[in-house]
Amino acid sequence: MSRGLNWTRALADGDVSAVSPSVITADATLGDDTARLVAVVPDPKSPYHRARKGEVGLREGLSLAEAVTEAAAEDAHLPDDRRRPIIAVVDVPSQAYGRVEELLGIHHALAVAVDAYASARTAGHPVITLIVGTALSGGFLAHGAQANQILALDDPGVMIHAMHKEAAAKVTLRTVDQLDELARRIPPLSYDVTDWAKLGLCDELLDVENAGDPTGGDVQRAKDALTAAVGRARSGPRDLGNRLTSPGARKTRTASRRIREALAAQWQ
Repeated sequence: MSRGLNWTRALADGDVSAVSPSVITADATLGDDTARLVAVVPDPKSPYHRARKGEVGLREGLSLAEAVTEAAAEDAHLPDDRRRPIIAVVDVPSQAYGRVEELLGIHHALAVAVDAYASARTAGHPVITLIVGTALSGGFLAHGAQANQILALDDPGVMIHAMHKEAAAKVTLRTVDQLDELARRIPPLSYDVTDWAKLGLCDELLDVENAGDPTGGDVQRAKDALTAAVGRARSGPRDLGNRLTSPGARKTRTASRRIREALAAQWQ
């Protein structure tokens, strides 16, 4: 079973529902809130063979958008500060790479998922991401990257990056060993979750006993962290400006900050 499925079941108050064979939802109590959990899980019988191991493909992108939009529509009559938190439980190896996906417009399918999350966030829903496994490439961009707050398990099995290491080696015309050497000096190249957390994108790393099959203590630790993240999201900005103003970003993303400042000055 996938980590995304295991953690969704562990965090859920009751049964898990299927929006599609590869996208599931459930409700979870977080303090005074009932949050909506959303996860992508493997579907070995998917007709899209490139999306059978938890990748975010055509059906997954549309199903994510459906799940998030449904929660937002149900809460549209509520005051902003009472709209439910949406928790993206993330364990996605990538987007689905395939000729069929490209022909049928995977960019559109992933874009509607991104739009659904961003729309919910700007409408007042605290959108929180909990990364429990891999969060790679377009899969993470569609499912997780639009969150007010991003939490991740501090575990070797957690990986957040633009692409798989072997693919990165091919693109950069280097060996995997050479990339590992560079990663020791350049944090953005590292595949270690603790290095990724230094880039200003991570709001908290969670220590757990069993990242693959969470214990009761792990679940309580995650719920406490998610509850705190919901509070921070509600009291903070609804945009993603904190990605460049956090202490980590101020230290490791100075070039990104200078470029943004230069662009803003020219635009004005």
